[in-house]
Amino acid sequence: MPAPHASLWWATLPREPAARAALAGDLDVDVAIVGAGYTGLWTALALKRADMSLRVAVLEADVAGAGASGRNGGWASALYPISWARVREQHGGAAHDLLISTLREAVVALGADARSLGIDCDYHRGGTVTVARTTAQVARLRAELDEARLDGTGDDDLRWLEADEALARCGATGVLGALFTPHCAAIHPAKLATGLADSAERLGIDIYERTRVSSILAGDRWRRPQAACEAGIVRAEVVVRATEGFTPGFKGARRAVVPLYSLMVATDPLPGSFFERIGLADRETFNDGRHLLVYGQRTRDDRLAFGGRGAPYHFGSRVAASHDADARVFATLEAELEAWFGPLPAPVAHRWGGPLAMARDGSPFVVLDRGTGLAAAGGYVGDGVVMSRVAAIALADVILGRDSEYSSLPFVGHRSRDWEPEPLRWIGINAGLAAAAAADAREARTGRASVAARLLAMLQGS
Repeated sequence: MPAPHASLWWATLPREPAARAALAGDLDVDVAIVGAGYTGLWTALALKRADMSLRVAVLEADVAGAGASGRNGGWASALYPISWARVREQHGGAAHDLLISTLREAVVALGADARSLGIDCDYHRGGTVTVARTTAQVARLRAELDEARLDGTGDDDLRWLEADEALARCGATGVLGALFTPHCAAIHPAKLATGLADSAERLGIDIYERTRVSSILAGDRWRRPQAACEAGIVRAEVVVRATEGFTPGFKGARRAVVPLYSLMVATDPLPGSFFERIGLADRETFNDGRHLLVYGQRTRDDRLAFGGRGAPYHFGSRVAASHDADARVFATLEAELEAWFGPLPAPVAHRWGGPLAMARDGSPFVVLDRGTGLAAAGGYVGDGVVMSRVAAIALADVILGRDSEYSSLPFVGHRSRDWEPEPLRWIGINAGLAAAAAADAREARTGRASVAARLLAMLQGS
């Protein structure tokens, strides 16, 4: 089966995933899920585990794990896309505290659940080190720590590392200090995605690949909701849209989220002497305190996988395979990787990218309309490895009518307003990206904090 994208992760799967049949005609099930990524697969598993009699079908336009689930940065983190201060302001202290504790526990639970399903996804919880490489970043990260302390976060959950200790963990150039949290694990994303698909099938969940859903139709008093495909109509009591960055392709959801592209590069395996110099001995995931995000990990087979934002938003929320590659962004990432760690003793061998999804207010969502039978989950803004599993369990509980801690999380039932029509969103999003890049460039030159990135926060409503 041809690889669905050029990622390191798909190239290093231990075996080629088995091809699955496409839908061959009309189908009636209890729950139909559109999208065989983490959200769709975890939702299917949660439903089936709760009630083995449920008929659950997953419909995938490509192959399971072809989207962001099979090609992301491999951070299984407790990160949340909007600030904790906003969560507290909008939902109150109890909801804020529940969400923080749930996500931290979910980092560990994901690894345990994968093991229980027999999935070896290279899971290793070495935490995250966020280094400060300018005085402006020192100030910003220390302010983040002060804010966390006001929320009751202690040293066991987030602490400051002075320069020597920070360098021992992540020996990047110019390190002045760092924040460290244990609440993150490095994983191999495609091993997790393909393993979840295999696990779902073993539980009796039908997965139809190469089955593009052209439209999702609401139910009413006379008919059940439907997922319309070229080969047939799938009818269900509930139809779940779990399509993340590919969501704007559906009528009625074209402005629900925007697809933002994140690109990555990865080296060939690096010698042990290199890691003796730069650290990452516990496979810590790493980034720094800049505005325009970069992120990396040391893989189990001793590569560096390194990614970042900076690719443009495409007019009309277009998603295309051609957008997965941007020579300018790849060159920037490769130069940045060498700027962090010096000359690399092995070449960059893999370059890839893909879309993530962002709602207008930056918040994830889990929604179900009982009247129409339509449900959706997503909007993780790149923090979806753990969030997708949490959202899926919450969505399953909502579908089954069960009250639980998951179903009471603050993003459950949350609906963001639509993004602006074009050309306003193209202008605004790309202006925000440019502002963040300009702020980082200015801070790198001067060491002083820049105000340019405030434009991006204003545009995001944060």
